[in-house]
Amino acid sequence: MTELRTSPGTRVHELDVVRGFALAGILAANIGYFSDPGYATNGAMPIPDGPVAFAITTFVLTKFYIIFSFLFGYSFTLQMRSAERAGASVRARTLRRCLGLFVIGVAHGLLLWIGDILTLYAVLGLILLAMRNIRPKTAVVVGSSIVGVIALLMAALAWLSTLDPAAGRAPRPDTAAAARTMELFTGTPLDYLTLQAELYPPLVAMVWVFQGPMALAMFLFGLAAGKSRLLEEPERWARLLPRIQWVGFGLGLPGGVLLAVTAGVPGAWELVGAAVSTVTSVPLAAAYVVTLLRVVRRFPSVGRALAPAGRVAASNYIGQSVLACLIFTGYGLALAGELPPIAVMGVAAVIYAVLLWLSARWLRTHRYGPVEHVLRRVTNGATRAPA
Repeated sequence: MTELRTSPGTRVHELDVVRGFALAGILAANIGYFSDPGYATNGAMPIPDGPVAFAITTFVLTKFYIIFSFLFGYSFTLQMRSAERAGASVRARTLRRCLGLFVIGVAHGLLLWIGDILTLYAVLGLILLAMRNIRPKTAVVVGSSIVGVIALLMAALAWLSTLDPAAGRAPRPDTAAAARTMELFTGTPLDYLTLQAELYPPLVAMVWVFQGPMALAMFLFGLAAGKSRLLEEPERWARLLPRIQWVGFGLGLPGGVLLAVTAGVPGAWELVGAAVSTVTSVPLAAAYVVTLLRVVRRFPSVGRALAPAGRVAASNYIGQSVLACLIFTGYGLALAGELPPIAVMGVAAVIYAVLLWLSARWLRTHRYGPVEHVLRRVTNGATRAPA
């Protein structure tokens, strides 16, 4: 194992690396909407059936927002330590930060990406604040219980759907609504804003209901990991890395395949796939993180490439939406519906590479990203945080 490169009061390099990696999965999962917004109207998969959709569902969907949520919980412990070192109120700082996140999230959702997650994180951040004194072991137990309850509820719904022959029957696609969505999506900027205003309120409610409990569980796992300094003292658990990979990939990949196979299948099977994936996505996400950290320790250049994006993750998250809008919507080229799925993934790769490069360039002359700077000013209020 290499020597730890972080110390109290400094950034955790491994945290930035993982966050930069997670941004790739977030982009791959979200860009399907920009390339074909009709799914927001008809409830179909964001990428049409085929090998690309199968791969994204198997390896990406439900996995990377888990990682991102875990990192939020971990970062919360770092922010608590920063407030304590500065002699500031953890409660006041967190309340201001959550307010800033919420405002930025609403603007992001209305102007760019209706699936914005920042408002959910802001609300859940308040719950995390209330639970900040929870012991790591208790946080893991509570988080695991939440995951278990979600899976059991989905399994129960699957069973109930078998009692009604008409349950789960796919609704007939509303072609007129899908056509209108596409027309507004690729029309003028005002058309796009009109569509955003229509779709954002109901979709943000769905995000809160369907992703909120799982995100809270991951917040708690991250809180426990941060209190235990899991990423800051990796030598303590290095011997467990291979086991995490074997278990994570052994359980997670079959669960991901089942999710992909059952996605869009009417009736109980879709719910069964979702229930299984709820449980197996967690060890698979852990296996991703562990594999990345092992790669980075062997090839440090990978970490150096990813870390800048992780340092300005919020700016990258919104930057992804900006570039996707310029390519697919009426804000720019209006290419929605014009590219095959494999080309859409190529666009995602280009966007990710551009943002990696921009992040590195930006940090040569700035300490924080644009969004991070705003959040920092709001969080610290009238006080100035230590360097």
